Amino acid sequence: MAKNKDARPPAFAISVVGLSGTEKEKGNCGVGKSCLCNRYVRPDADSYYQEHTSVLSTIDFGGRVVNNDHFLYWGEVVHRGDDGLDCRIQIIEQTEFIDDQTFLPHRSTNLQPYTKRAAASKLQSAEKLMYICTDQLGLEQDFDQKQMPDGKLNMDGFLLCIDISKGCNRRFDDQLKFVSSLYSQMAKSKKPIVVAATKCDEGVDQHLRDLQAFAASKKNLLVVETASRYNINVELCFNALLQQIDKTRGKPKTISFLDAYKTLRHQVAAVTDKYEKLVVQTVRDYHTTWNKVTNSLKGHPDFEEFITLEGSRKARNTYTKHITQLKQEHIKRRREEYLTTLPKTLNNLLNNLDEIEHLTWPEAQELIRNRPDFQYWFVILENTPWDETDHINNSDRRVPFDLLNTPDGEQIYHNHVQHLLSEKRRVEMKDRFKKTLERVHFISAGQPWEEVQCFVMEDEAYKYITESDRRDVYSRHQHDIVERAKEEFQEMLFEHAELFYDLDLNATPSCDKMSEIHCVLNEEPRYRALQKLAPDRESLLLKHIGFVYHPTKETCLSGQTCVDLKVEQVLANRLVQLDHGRSNLYYNSANIDKINLCLLGREGLAQELANEIRAQSTDDEYTLDGKIYELELLPVDVNSTLLFSHTWVSTFKPHGCFCVFNSIESLNCIGDCIGRIRAEISQHRRDRFAQPLPFILILANQRDSVCKNMPILRHQGQQLANKLQCTFVDIPSAAFPRKFNEFQVKQALRAVLEGLKHNFDVMSPLPSIKDMSETDLRIVMCAMCWDPFSVDLILSPFLDSHCCSAGQPGQSNTLILDKIIGDSRRRIQVTVLSYHTSIGIRKDELVHGYILVYSAKRKASMATLRAFLAEVQDVIPVQMVAITDSQADFFENDAIKELMTEGEHIATEIAAKFTALYSLSQYHRQTEVFTPFFNEVLEKKTSIESAFMFDSPNSCATMGGAGEDVFPTSPHGGSHSPAYTYYPDSEDDTEAPPPYSPIGDDVQLLPTPSERAKSYRIDLEGNEYPVHSTPVGEHERNHKVPPPVRPKPAVPKRGDVKKLDPNLLKTIEAGMRSNRRAPRGTLTHSVDDLETSDNYADPVDTLLKSTGYTDDIYAVPDDAHSRILKMRNSFGGRHVLHGGGGPLGGGEEENGYERRMQAGRRPSKYKHRSKILFMKTKAYQRRFHSDSDGEETGPATQNKKKKGRAHRGSEEDPLLSPADPWKGGIDNPAITSDPEQDDKKMKKKKKTKEPKKSKSGKPPKPLYPPTRRNWESHYFGVPLQNLVTHERPVPLFIEKCVDYIERTGLTTEGLYRVSGNKTDQDNIQKQFDQDHGVDFVVMDIAVNAVAGALKAFFADLPDPLIPYNLHPELVEAAKIVDHIERLQVLREIVNKFPPVNYLVFKYIIAHLNRVSQQSKTTLMTADNLSICFWPTLMRPDFENKDTLSTTKLNQAVIESFILQSDYFFYGADMAESSSSEGTPPPHCHNMVEALLPLQLPPPLQPQQIQHTLQPDALI
Repeated sequence: MAKNKDARPPAFAISVVGLSGTEKEKGNCGVGKSCLCNRYVRPDADSYYQEHTSVLSTIDFGGRVVNNDHFLYWGEVVHRGDDGLDCRIQIIEQTEFIDDQTFLPHRSTNLQPYTKRAAASKLQSAEKLMYICTDQLGLEQDFDQKQMPDGKLNMDGFLLCIDISKGCNRRFDDQLKFVSSLYSQMAKSKKPIVVAATKCDEGVDQHLRDLQAFAASKKNLLVVETASRYNINVELCFNALLQQIDKTRGKPKTISFLDAYKTLRHQVAAVTDKYEKLVVQTVRDYHTTWNKVTNSLKGHPDFEEFITLEGSRKARNTYTKHITQLKQEHIKRRREEYLTTLPKTLNNLLNNLDEIEHLTWPEAQELIRNRPDFQYWFVILENTPWDETDHINNSDRRVPFDLLNTPDGEQIYHNHVQHLLSEKRRVEMKDRFKKTLERVHFISAGQPWEEVQCFVMEDEAYKYITESDRRDVYSRHQHDIVERAKEEFQEMLFEHAELFYDLDLNATPSCDKMSEIHCVLNEEPRYRALQKLAPDRESLLLKHIGFVYHPTKETCLSGQTCVDLKVEQVLANRLVQLDHGRSNLYYNSANIDKINLCLLGREGLAQELANEIRAQSTDDEYTLDGKIYELELLPVDVNSTLLFSHTWVSTFKPHGCFCVFNSIESLNCIGDCIGRIRAEISQHRRDRFAQPLPFILILANQRDSVCKNMPILRHQGQQLANKLQCTFVDIPSAAFPRKFNEFQVKQALRAVLEGLKHNFDVMSPLPSIKDMSETDLRIVMCAMCWDPFSVDLILSPFLDSHCCSAGQPGQSNTLILDKIIGDSRRRIQVTVLSYHTSIGIRKDELVHGYILVYSAKRKASMATLRAFLAEVQDVIPVQMVAITDSQADFFENDAIKELMTEGEHIATEIAAKFTALYSLSQYHRQTEVFTPFFNEVLEKKTSIESAFMFDSPNSCATMGGAGEDVFPTSPHGGSHSPAYTYYPDSEDDTEAPPPYSPIGDDVQLLPTPSERAKSYRIDLEGNEYPVHSTPVGEHERNHKVPPPVRPKPAVPKRGDVKKLDPNLLKTIEAGMRSNRRAPRGTLTHSVDDLETSDNYADPVDTLLKSTGYTDDIYAVPDDAHSRILKMRNSFGGRHVLHGGGGPLGGGEEENGYERRMQAGRRPSKYKHRSKILFMKTKAYQRRFHSDSDGEETGPATQNKKKKGRAHRGSEEDPLLSPADPWKGGIDNPAITSDPEQDDKKMKKKKKTKEPKKSKSGKPPKPLYPPTRRNWESHYFGVPLQNLVTHERPVPLFIEKCVDYIERTGLTTEGLYRVSGNKTDQDNIQKQFDQDHGVDFVVMDIAVNAVAGALKAFFADLPDPLIPYNLHPELVEAAKIVDHIERLQVLREIVNKFPPVNYLVFKYIIAHLNRVSQQSKTTLMTADNLSICFWPTLMRPDFENKDTLSTTKLNQAVIESFILQSDYFFYGADMAESSSSEGTPPPHCHNMVEALLPLQLPPPLQPQQIQHTLQPDALI
C-alpha cells in the first residue's frame, strides 16, 4: 500500500494476472484479463470492448501506451465503500505481447518469464499512457491521454484470472498448472490474492469445481465468479481484494454467478421496459431520426440508465424496432383506409348490378380502368407493391390500383356485388311494404306505428326488412299522409272562403266565430282527418286566419308560387320597362353628357357592379332612353378610408352614388357609410346651396343562397331607403344568373338623372308625370294562388299583343294596352293581382272593371271568386274566365263541368261576361277575347265613376285628373288612412268594414259636428248632402269606409210611426259610448247581437216609388253631442228628432230624390244580384245561428215575427222592400221567393212559439251512448241485474279486475288516469266472453288495460250505476255547506239506490278508497280518482248546458263517497275531512264560462304582424 503524504484518498495498485503467452501456451483467446479490467475501470456498456488483442506490431508495442512493456496501465478508479471511505484503485494488467511477424513475445527490458514478471510488486515505465482499447494503439492523440502516475507503481494485491469456459484450444488442467506456478511466485510477495473465475456465462461446472478445489487447497484464497460480458461480480472481485488489502474496510458478501445474473436480468428488464415506454411516448412518427431522439432524450434518467447498462447500440436497436413498428402500423392504417374506401369507390364506379353481376374480378378491374373518372379514385404506381414505395408517405388518398390484386381487394368486390343484390332486394321489399301500407286504408294522419304494426305483421315484406326499415317506411308513409292531409285541409279552408272572408276587423276572432268555424269545418272529412294532429290542424287554421287578416305577398300561404310574384317575374321578363315620356325630363333639364358614378359596396360587390356596367357599355359610353352618356366609374369598398375624406368629392365630383348590398350585414354597413359620407360632405361644404349627392340603394341577386332571404332584404332595403330619403332599386322578379341586371342599372341611372333634375333650377316647369301617363280604363285581373295553370296562360292575351307595354316604373304587376275601343284608341291599364291582394283595392280604389279568373279544376278557386265577387259593387262590369285544359274536359269530367256551369250561372245572374280559356288551345293568345268586355267597361265608365264619386264624396276634387296613378297607396293601411266618415246616402253604409280594410287604429265612428259642418249642408227636409266646391287633399281620396252600423227608422208614438227596436237603440248607444271612450279604437260587436240585417235600416229609397211617394226622414238621438242619425220613412210625413229634444230647423233645400234619379241608382253588391252568391254567403251564418234564431220570446219579438219581413228586414236580402216582402228590390232582380223555404220558416216559427216545458227539477233524459264493442257479447252491455245472483252480488268480471288491479297495480303511477291499450282492453273482454274463468295473470297484460276494461264495463251498461233520478238530489246535497249535514244527506240518498246498484257501488267505491290510500306511489288521490270515475258512474249528458254547470258538484260527490266509504257503507265514523273535500265550488252556476274557447295566441294576431312586417304597396 502506498503511503499518502497528503489528504488525498489512499491509492492502491492492483495487478491483474493470468495465463498469457503465445497461442500455443494460452490457446486462441485469452482468459479475460483485459475484459475484466475494462468492465471495472469503464463499466458503461458503450465503453466496454470485447476484443483486446495481445498480438501487436513492433510500432504499436513501442508506442506510449504499451511502451515496450508487457503490462498495461488501465487507469484509476475512485472507490467509495459502504463505510463511506474513499480510495483510488490503479489497475495494471500483466500480459505478454506477441510480435505479429514472428508470433514470439516481443523483447522487453524485462526478460524474465511471465510467471516471475507478473508476480513483481514494483513496476516502472516512464510516460506510459493509460490503455483504453486496441484501436487506441497508433492513434493515441484521438483518445483520452492519461499517464501512469510517477511512471512507477507498487502492487498492493493480485487478482488472478482463471478462465473456466470451454474451448480456446486449451486444457483446463494445463491452465491450472500455469496458475499454480504463477500463484507460487505471487505468494512469495505476501500480497493479497483473489481468484476471479472469468467467463462464467460460458463456464463449465467441472472447471468451476476444480477451481474451487484449487482455491481450497490454498490458504484464504477467495474465488469470485465473474462474467465481464454482462458485468457480473466484476466490481465484487476488486472490492474483495481491496478489503484484503485494507482490513479496515467491510468484507463484501460473495454472490454466486447465478444469483447475480438473475438480479442483473431483473434490473435490465426493468430499465429496458422504461426505456421502451419512453421511446414509444417520444417517437410518434416513423420519420424521426436517431440523432433527434438522442438529443431529446439526453439527460432523461430512464434513457441514461439504459445506455449505461445496455449501451447505445441496443438503445438504437430498440429505436429502430419501434420505428419499424410505426411504419408497419402506418402501412396497415393506409391499407385499412384503402380497403374502407374501396367499397365506396366500387359503389361509384360499379353501381349497376346488371352490368357487373356476372363479371369475374379481372374483368371488373378492366371495366374500372375504362371508367372516365378512374383517375379520381385510383392511382397506378410505377413500382409495386405500393407499401414498399414512397406512396405511403405522400398525401394522395387515391387507392393504389395494385391493391386490387390482393385477396382483400377481390373479397371486397364480391362483397360489393352481394351488397348490391341484397340492397336491391331490400329496396324491393321496402317498396312492397310501402304498397302494403297504402292498401291499409284505415291508417290516419298521426297514427302511431304501434297501432298499425299488428295488422301488417304477416306481410312477407314486413318479415324481410328490419325494424328500423319498417319504421322508416312507415315514417315516410305517414309523412305522405300528413302532407296530403294538410294540403287537403288547406284546400278545404280555401273552399270555405265565405266562412272566413266575413271576419270582423278585430285582430282576434270572437269565441263564437271560432266556434262557428270549428262547427262548420267539423262536418268535413278533411277536417277530421287531422284529428290526431289537432295542434297542427289548429296551427294551420290560425295561419289561414292570419292570412285572411293580413293578405300580402309575404304572408301568402303559397310562398314563391304566389300569383303576385309570378306576375312580377313574367312581366319583368316579357316586357321592356318604358318610362312613358319620363325620359324627356332628362333631355331638357341639365344637358349632362358625362356622369361620374361612385360605386359603393362590400367585399368586392362594387367592383362586380362596375364590371357589369362596363360590360353593358361601349367604350365607357352607355345608352339610356335614346341618349348616350359617358360614364366615369369609381368603385370603392365601404371600409376604404377614401370615403371619409371630403377631398374625393371635390376631385371626382360624383353625380350619384350606387350603393350595393346582398346581405343584412352589407346593408347595415351601407347605411352607416351613407350617414358618415353625408356628414363629412356637409361639414366641409362651402356652398350651402350646392346640390346634394343622390344615393341609390341596389339589391344584388344572390345566386348561391335560397330565395327566402330576399323578401327580408327587400323589406329592409326599402325601409333604409325611406329613412335616408333615397331611391331603392329592387331585383327584377324574373330569375337571372348574374348578380346585377341591365334593368337595375337603367333604373339606377334614371334615379340619378331624376335626382339631378330636381336639383336644377329650370325656368319653364315641365308637365307632370300624371299628364303623360294618363290611362282611360283601369282594369284589375284577379287570379287564385296555387291554381293549376301557368300565369303565362292568363297573361298571353295581353303579352302576345303588339299594343302591350310596361306600366309605370315601380308598378311591377301592371301593363298598358293601347287598343282601339269604340271609335278611338284607348289606353287601358291592366293590373294583374292575386285575389288576396285585390281585396284591399276592391273598395278603396277606382276600378272600371274586374277580370276574375278561376280554375275549373279547383273548388277553392271558385269559392274565392265567389267571396270576392260578392262584395264588388254591381255597377262595375265583370268578366269571368274559367281555365281548363281543353273543351273535352267539360264533357269528360263532372267536377269541371259543375264548376264551369256554376260560373256561367253566376255570370248570367249578374249579367257579367263569361269565357273559358284552354291551356291546350291557341285561342287564349288572342287579345280580342277581352275586347267585348273592354267595350262594356268603356260604355259604363261614366256611371262607374259617378257611382264611385257618389260613394266617395271626398274623391270628387281629384276625379278630374283621370291620369293619376291607379293605386298610389297601399290597400292595407298606412299613415294616411282616414277615419270613418258618415255618408247618409251611400249604400255601403249598411255594411260593416271588411277584414282587409285599410282602417287601422284611427277609427272614428262619426265625425264631429265641426267636421260635418265643413263637408255637409242640410236641406229643408233635413237631408245632408256633401259639399263639392271645396277641394280635398289628394291623400284623402278613395279611402272612404262606411260605419258598420246603420239603425232602422226610429218611429215616434204618432199613429203613422212605429216603434224603434229597443235592441237597436242599445246597440247604437253602446256604439256611441265606445266612440266617446275610445275615439281612435276599433269597432267591436257583441256576440249576442242580432243578425247583420237586424242592425240595418230598410232603405226605401232603393225601391222604385209610385207617384206621390215621399221621402220622410227620421232621426234618432244618439249621444250628448247632439249628432243626428237620419233614416227614411216609407209611410210619409217628415219627422226629425234632435239630440236635445227640439226640432231641427231650416237649411238649404236640395232634393235627395232628384239627385238619386240623376245618378240612376245607388250601387249595391253583386251578392244581392246573384242567388248563388247570396246563398253561399249566408249559408254559414244560417247553419251556425239556426238554433238561436227561433229561441226569441216575449211580446216584442212575437209582434215583430207576426209582421214578417216587412218589419224586421229580410235575412236573405236587406234590400227587399219592407212594404212588400214578395217583390225583389231594384238591386236584386234575380232573387225570388222560395215557397219551400218559407214553409220551413213558418214551421220553425211555430216551434219557437211553444213554451219551454223542461224544468230544472226534472231528471235528465237517459243517455244511451253507442256501444264501443265491435263484437256481439252476452255479458257486456246487458243490464246489471242479469249479471248478479244472490250468491254473487257483484259481477264476476268486476271482481276479477279489482283483484288483479289490487294485486299488481297499487304501485302503478296514474292508475285509472293513464289510458291502457285499446286492443288489450278488447282482448280482455273477448277472452272473458269466451271463458269466465280466464286468468288475467296468465294473459300477462298491463294493469292500465285492465283498469280501462273495468271502466268500459260500466260505460257499456244500459243505465249508469248511479241512477239518473238521483242525480238532482246528489247535486243539491253537494251544495250543502255544512260538512256533517252534507254527508248525512248523501248517505240517505245512497240508501235509495236499487239493491243491485247499491252493492256494486259499495264494492267499487271501497276499491277506489283502497287505491287512494296508495296515492304516494300511484299519485291518484280521491280527488283524481273522482275526476276519472264520475263520468263513468253517472254518465251525464254533456250536450246539456245544465250538466256543464254541475260538473264540479258531481265530481265532489264521488270524491266524498271515496273518502268516506267506511261511513257510507260500513257504519264507521266520519273520517277527517280535507280542506277541499266536498266543498261546493265557487260560482258553480257559471261553470259554463270557464269552457269558452281560448283566444288566438299572440304570434298569429294580425295586429302584431302588421307592426313587424308592413305590407308592400300594390304598385
